[in-house]
Amino acid sequence: MKANTVCWFDLPVISLNRAIKFYSNVLGEEIEVTKYDDFVFAVIPCKDGGVTGCLVETSEMRPSNDGILLYFSVDGRLDDALENVTKQGGKVLVEKEQIGPWGYRAIVLDSEGNKIALHTN
Repeated sequence: MKANTVCWFDLPVISLNRAIKFYSNVLGEEIEVTKYDDFVFAVIPCKDGGVTGCLVETSEMRPSNDGILLYFSVDGRLDDALENVTKQGGKVLVEKEQIGPWGYRAIVLDSEGNKIALHTN
């Protein structure tokens, strides 16, 4: 099996605890604090051997709404996920829309100010 070309991401956050609460509720997955030596972060659960990454509170990077658009799978729960976006301090920028044969997406600002996409088939 060939490895994914994209293998990991670090998503910068201002408040790790707030971001964990946001992503846990929106993605419907439990996300927990992880520590390695002095480095504290939160790994987003990986589905079916796919790409994953972490939430990281660091002064080296800042959240952004004008850079790469990272897609998160919400696997059949897009409407539910969008409800949780606003409940958890985020903002819906582009409502649910069909993206051809690739399913549906919505674009949101997370609780930290990162622009992300939520995707479902």
